[in-house]
Amino acid sequence: MDIQKTASQIGEFGLIERIQKILGKAQNNKIILGIGDDTAVIDISGGKVQLLTCDIQIEGQHFQRDFLSPYQLGRRAMAVNLSDIAAMGGTPTFALVSLGVPPDFPVSDFEDLFRGFRDQLNEFGATVIGGNLARSDSGLIIDITMLGESKRDIFLTRSGASPGDRIFVSNFLGMAGAGVAILRHFGDKFPQKYEKFVNAYRQPSPRIHLGQRLAESGLVTAMMDISDGLAGDLNHICEQSHCGAVVLQEKLPFDPDLAELKNITKKTSEEMALFGGEDYELLLTVNRDADIEKLGLIAKETGVRMHEIGYLTTEEKGLVLQNSAGNTRPLAAKGWDHFSLNET
Repeated sequence: MDIQKTASQIGEFGLIERIQKILGKAQNNKIILGIGDDTAVIDISGGKVQLLTCDIQIEGQHFQRDFLSPYQLGRRAMAVNLSDIAAMGGTPTFALVSLGVPPDFPVSDFEDLFRGFRDQLNEFGATVIGGNLARSDSGLIIDITMLGESKRDIFLTRSGASPGDRIFVSNFLGMAGAGVAILRHFGDKFPQKYEKFVNAYRQPSPRIHLGQRLAESGLVTAMMDISDGLAGDLNHICEQSHCGAVVLQEKLPFDPDLAELKNITKKTSEEMALFGGEDYELLLTVNRDADIEKLGLIAKETGVRMHEIGYLTTEEKGLVLQNSAGNTRPLAAKGWDHFSLNET
């Protein structure tokens, strides 16, 4: 019996498992996909499905207001939700925004926050259609529900991969984690040369267009966005697809300038790429026999780099990191956990 355990002891995903056990399998044939992926998927008419996701951002836990302007915070909070729609290969449509607002929160900041929401959604033809407001005496709370759509036969999940599939990620990893470390170290007076890292944290780019093209291509077997760190999120694909994985150490994609930040991040470039989190890039698997030139064309068309970083194996082989000499070691499936006592 673990009735006396706390949320921090079992962690975010332990709590999710308990939710699934309590609720059981939904007895509704319109539910195609429920708890456990980037979005839920509901069958609607016209050969389409509706995608639904939500994300809460709490001041002091997910963001510090002195790290971002209200406008940047609005854009960032919305981008986090858009990234879940991108991971399914979908098109965002509507958002509901609920806020817990401190009583001393400036009205001008409130307006800038909503301008950020609006402008981030406008890039993809989506809009805010409602929400809720409440007083919060413990900082700003932003809770967003995002809706999207996809064709019924092309949306992507975490569970379609197989042993032998090749693993790809978009862009560089570890950028946002480095940005947070820079802001903690320097505040807003950081050196100009570090701006790209700070921008990666402040202004993540939801890969909506890339996700759509990948879903339409028929190349991808499984996909999700990288929010908690590559190692932890790849483990989610492995668990749901019943696979193991080999990550090739020399193939990890990170900005060359990341290495000089080790004294600030307290981690190597490799550790930042594997465990940094909040990159909101796409992690995907592709059949070993797929036309990789087609994947390269999609990358070129969308302006987003794609990097092959490893391959899937059988489940019993687990998650491992392989160096250039071919030696392997277990790769800890750790990353951000909202309930962890220690930040990873």
